Amino acid sequence: MQNYKRQIPVWVWINLGMALVSVSLYVFLASQTQSIGFPLDDAWIHQTYARNLADLGEWSFIPGLTSAGSTAPLWTFALSLLHLVGRSTPYFLTYLMGALTLWGVACLAELIARKSIPMLNTRVPIAGILMTLEWHLVWAGASGMETLLMAVVVLAVFYFLLTNSTVAAILAGLVIGIGVWVRPDALTLLGPLVFVLVLRKSIWKERSRTLGISLAALAIPLAAYLAFNFGLSGQIWPNTFYAKQAEYAALQEISLLSRYGQILLLPMVGIGILLLPGFIFKGIQAILTRDAYWMSAILWWLGYSLVYALQLPVTYQHGRYLIPAMPVYLLVGLIGSLEGLKFEQTGKGLPWALKRVWLGASVIVLAAFWVIGGQSYAKDVAIINTEMVDAALWLNQNTAANDLIAVHDIGAVGYFSQRQIIDLAGLVTPEIIPIIRDEARLTAYLDQQGATYLMTFPEWYPTLTSGLEPVFTSDGTFSPGAGGENIVIYRWEH
Repeated sequence: MQNYKRQIPVWVWINLGMALVSVSLYVFLASQTQSIGFPLDDAWIHQTYARNLADLGEWSFIPGLTSAGSTAPLWTFALSLLHLVGRSTPYFLTYLMGALTLWGVACLAELIARKSIPMLNTRVPIAGILMTLEWHLVWAGASGMETLLMAVVVLAVFYFLLTNSTVAAILAGLVIGIGVWVRPDALTLLGPLVFVLVLRKSIWKERSRTLGISLAALAIPLAAYLAFNFGLSGQIWPNTFYAKQAEYAALQEISLLSRYGQILLLPMVGIGILLLPGFIFKGIQAILTRDAYWMSAILWWLGYSLVYALQLPVTYQHGRYLIPAMPVYLLVGLIGSLEGLKFEQTGKGLPWALKRVWLGASVIVLAAFWVIGGQSYAKDVAIINTEMVDAALWLNQNTAANDLIAVHDIGAVGYFSQRQIIDLAGLVTPEIIPIIRDEARLTAYLDQQGATYLMTFPEWYPTLTSGLEPVFTSDGTFSPGAGGENIVIYRWEH
């Protein structure tokens, strides 16, 4: 009797190779520009929580002080395992984990694309290559953040929703519940889940039963997550949920239409602009054919962007908060473009020429921004290293163990200085949140707590830093070169 073994498709390994090459290229560019590291100070927050969990067995940023300052407990837990293996700053293990999450995004995108367009049944992973070369996603894969793990959650839910079965619906609900442990944003996926299950053609009794079981699967990990946060801080959401909204509340004075437009434009920087016609085409097609699945994907992306426009309308750091949603936009745009240009048909003339022009332009733009994004990543890493990390190392070498440091952007300080801190962003000092932009009350609070030093960029707190004695100023050139300033440490004396 012949034994048939199911082989892993070649395109899976192509995606893996592309993901490893892309992340490696970005890390290499950083090493040649200044040094390897992470492009966000927040990555060091995760590393600090992870190290304390691995070394001390406690969920804390400041040793001995339990706090809910990690937005992504599942990511932090995974990093703690790397600390157990590496026993030091696990740069390369973290990069590897980022590359593997990029691989996951690529494979899920390819699976969805192949189920949607049979013509893609080739060895070449068109959707996978798009994901592994799109510069926002590669930047996120090398960032040390949970961003792409959240993107994996998003695409996994949409993959399961492609299948009209109770098991798939249950898995979709379960993934959403687990996804909340990656980012609270995962709850927005409840919209597509309900939308697809309710509108899918089947007997209502079966739909309601499937939806109920799916929601039950979602509720179990969600309840555990809420209980986890409540046990840490007395709030059901992490401190970051409240702190970030309070810090950027002033941005809500900008008109909603302007905020929303800026956020929607984020994935257009690069290949996304060439996928916009395809995205629009797929949207119109979904409406005309009453395709609940693709309507749910498009509405989710638009809604996800709207939520951020309403609550956290920031576009800095290449739209870092919107990157988990970008694969959905890219995938819809790709499928819409392939269908709209009728790539499955052969022939000559104008349609043939349009296909070739679009394909050539897409390859050029994708490759060009892949390199440009790598250069941007390298500069971002250099800024964090020469500002936050260097200042944190100075604190470690030039301050006493019992000094109390007030700081905005706590990641590198927490990891490298190992000093007691007051977090001016409110992530691990939640009592700061109500007064987060009130410099007079912040001054009184720092005096009351007995702060010893203040570390910040001067422009962030002009009143707070006025008249203080600088004891350290970064000599980094990358931040001023990008239009910023050097970080300063002041002796706190009032």
